[in-house]
Amino acid sequence: MQPKYLETTQKLKQYNCCVLIPTYNNYKTLKRVLDGVLEYTDAVVLVNDGSTDETLQILSRYPQIEQIHINKNQGKGYALKKGFKHAVSFGFDYAITLDSDGQHFPSDIPIFINALDTSKNKNLLLIGDRKMNESDVLAQSRKGNNVSSFWVRAVTDLELHDTQSGFRLYPIKYLKELSFFRNTKKFEFEVEVLVKAHWAGTLVKNVPIKVLYDLDERVSHFRPFMDIARITILIIWFLIVKYFYIRPRDFFRKVKQMGLRQFLREEVLGSNDSPEKKALSVALGLFIGLSPLWGFHTVIVIFLAIALKLNKVIAFAFSNISLPPFIPFVFLASLTTGYWVLGQKNEATLASVTDNFEVITSLKAYFVGSIVLSVGAALILGSLSYLCFYLFDTKRIQPDG
Repeated sequence: MQPKYLETTQKLKQYNCCVLIPTYNNYKTLKRVLDGVLEYTDAVVLVNDGSTDETLQILSRYPQIEQIHINKNQGKGYALKKGFKHAVSFGFDYAITLDSDGQHFPSDIPIFINALDTSKNKNLLLIGDRKMNESDVLAQSRKGNNVSSFWVRAVTDLELHDTQSGFRLYPIKYLKELSFFRNTKKFEFEVEVLVKAHWAGTLVKNVPIKVLYDLDERVSHFRPFMDIARITILIIWFLIVKYFYIRPRDFFRKVKQMGLRQFLREEVLGSNDSPEKKALSVALGLFIGLSPLWGFHTVIVIFLAIALKLNKVIAFAFSNISLPPFIPFVFLASLTTGYWVLGQKNEATLASVTDNFEVITSLKAYFVGSIVLSVGAALILGSLSYLCFYLFDTKRIQPDG
């Protein structure tokens, strides 16, 4: 180990961090990558994903590194999963991954370990930012990364400039509790682990790195159509999970953590939004929550709040008027309103709704009633909430100077 690299070497040991390299038919650049990594650490795990070129001959010269050989090529995701499992079994807490195609510079390893060292949050996943819009990179690679980054942002709300870079630091001691899909064997795994880690509470950030695209040496195994299609399917599933599970889960965790009174005071009354915007958010939440759109309340209210630039927290909070304990009362109110509007005799009771599910035999009354009820509640309670927000608007009543 050269003296100028000792600080990085010591930090790698301090944080129990290895370097994980998946490789497949990159014999032209593999030696250069390995030699560069070994200047910093001997804790190297290499996963040979069924290479059919001269990879085995090259690796025979590196007995000091841990090698995993897969007989038949499975894909980068499969190789990474295999490598993570192996690294955890050896007691490593972190793993820095980089590709063996020569695009990454091992000399950037200190960037990752120094970022970990200075971060208060050690549950940290770092992704190398190749500055795709500035670097001399292939237009195809830039386009694929932009598409991936857009959809990852839609799923996680994270502002990441590069989501496809394989140069990363993974907190594998935190990620070992997560479960990953069996069929994410290709490049889509790097999206999956990013999203699931973020949802589990891992801090995900970009760090700047250098990149080299040498067409004479580099062999890319990214298939634009098939791999983007696999990523797209994964993203669609994640969007469904986000709006039907993650958003409600995070909302109720926040309310529980803060307490209802503090939540209302800080997130609702204390919002910097105008009284008009808050009141419209309340109205939107009530309208959607009381509407007959069962199963889609959350995704619709969040989508409309974003589209209309309203307060998402307030709109979502009031859409939960249709929580399971309140559903019988919502049904009863809708049926009663529907019978009244249609001029029919109201025979609905709470017992008939819960025991016989009367709404099934009175769909017309329920549908009409739910629409009238949702519109009426939105108008009346939205107006009342505007009055409250206006009266308690701290910006309006705060004295000048």
